[in-house]
Amino acid sequence: MQVQLKLTVAAALALVAGLASAQEQVVKIASVAPMSGGQAHYGKDNGNGVTMAIEDLNKQNITIGGKKIKWEAVIEDDAADPKQGAAVAQKLCDMKVNGVVGHLNSGTTIPASKIYHECGLPMVTGAATNPDLTKPGYKQIFRIIANDSALGAGMARYAKDVLKLKSVAVIDDRTAYGQGLADIFANTAKSLGLQVVERQFTTDKATDFMAILTAIKAKKPEGIFFGGMDPQAGPMLRQMDQLGMSKTPFMGGDGVCTVKLAELSAGAKSLANAACAEGGTSLQKMPGGMEWKKRYDAKFPNQYQVYSPYTYDATMLLADAMKRADSVDPKVYLAKLAESNFKGITSTIAFESNGEVKNAAITISTYPGGKKTPLQ
Repeated sequence: MQVQLKLTVAAALALVAGLASAQEQVVKIASVAPMSGGQAHYGKDNGNGVTMAIEDLNKQNITIGGKKIKWEAVIEDDAADPKQGAAVAQKLCDMKVNGVVGHLNSGTTIPASKIYHECGLPMVTGAATNPDLTKPGYKQIFRIIANDSALGAGMARYAKDVLKLKSVAVIDDRTAYGQGLADIFANTAKSLGLQVVERQFTTDKATDFMAILTAIKAKKPEGIFFGGMDPQAGPMLRQMDQLGMSKTPFMGGDGVCTVKLAELSAGAKSLANAACAEGGTSLQKMPGGMEWKKRYDAKFPNQYQVYSPYTYDATMLLADAMKRADSVDPKVYLAKLAESNFKGITSTIAFESNGEVKNAAITISTYPGGKKTPLQ
């Protein structure tokens, strides 16, 4: 009798567990960024933003389509490589994840976007800034940060109006991001009356810039703009010191606009004359920025870089669209995503018809005392 009672209780518990499981649905949101290589610190920061949002969503006990949702983060590494980025995009399509946050680099995001479009999977980026991303008009592709048209032009105006420069040299890393940003800066600078006295290029793997900088020094520019990322900007600043160029203003976009730049430049005097532009407002001016940053630092000490507030909001934005559509099916909630008016920690997010964020802002920062500081 006792054995039979135990079996009956066990069967009942199994039934309850099965019913609970049947009423629960797993929703997977992927983060794609370089998790290895020289840009891994950006990728970790991006992934942290998504992970933090997933944890917050699971605390809300959200029900969609009559089922309690268990949210899961899928963290993928594209190594900042276009081919690997495309392979990861196809993998996520095949896995049938419910949404994608990423990629970090424009060079990986642009080819991946075509794959997401073809499989009907929405992707929201808070990092890739090349304007070409949204030009094909793919309905699945969204950006919640200012693009390079705003960043490059903003830095050109800063060079003219604030720094009062009359001539500049331009360097880019030949990536879709770096070259695109540098082109916009150079073209805007020329339209404002600045002279571009030299144009040089490198790669996103290089660390020796002495030949490039020596050629630039001979042209005597009043400032230098670099379209690229901080693993190159740090050594470049050190080598500017070695060539006696530490007082030459150094400018860049969001790729160099990191906390880590101070570490990578290893105490270079040139850092004191560095300025950079990034999309969005500063943390201090974001609606929930500083409170969110305290939570981030408690969970991920010394890992904050640039984009995690945006990847956090991108994740929450996808979840909000699913809730409003009462469906986690990408083909169903996509229309609600396009109609978003979401109050995030970075801003209130709404989209233009091409997937660009409305009312995109930029922030210019400098590095007094080696600390990244937004200009007021």
